[in-house]
Amino acid sequence: MEHNGVSIDQLQATVEAVTTQPDLARFEFRSETSWQQGGQSETRIQSFYGTGQEDRSRTEPFVVVSDEPAVLLGTNKGPNAVELVLAALASCLSVGIAYNAAARGIALRTLTVNISGTLDLHAFLGLSDTVRPGYEGIQVRYHLESDATPDQISDLLTHVQKTSPVLDVIRHPVPVTLVVE
Repeated sequence: MEHNGVSIDQLQATVEAVTTQPDLARFEFRSETSWQQGGQSETRIQSFYGTGQEDRSRTEPFVVVSDEPAVLLGTNKGPNAVELVLAALASCLSVGIAYNAAARGIALRTLTVNISGTLDLHAFLGLSDTVRPGYEGIQVRYHLESDATPDQISDLLTHVQKTSPVLDVIRHPVPVTLVVE
């Protein structure tokens, strides 16, 4: 059976496998970024790895080109890093909504996630050490069409917000270790 393009059988099998073998839930995701020139970088996103097993379903890495807009001295050949953060959040929320709606038997006709964020470049440009260098705030707007009731949609969105890995990374500090090799 399938809802919203999600195999309910596979979803249930994954949940059951993780329930009986909790170590299956641990993954390591990897990427490598090489600066190209100016504001442009190229990131290769590798296959992710489960505990004790390498996922070999992806033989070639995904390549993401990032750049800065011309106003920030770039050539605008790709999204910049803070735009990629917004895209990652929108993607994670979309997947969470689609999968969890499917698990609840909610059919989605359309789903659009619009995200915007505001930041002040004073810190990035070295002009202030009191202004936060990251987003001051992020606004998420959903457009969702479904036969579900408003209460079902509200419950779904509340659940997705509690379980979204990217939203969690944004809302809560994550230890980051920087090593120069």
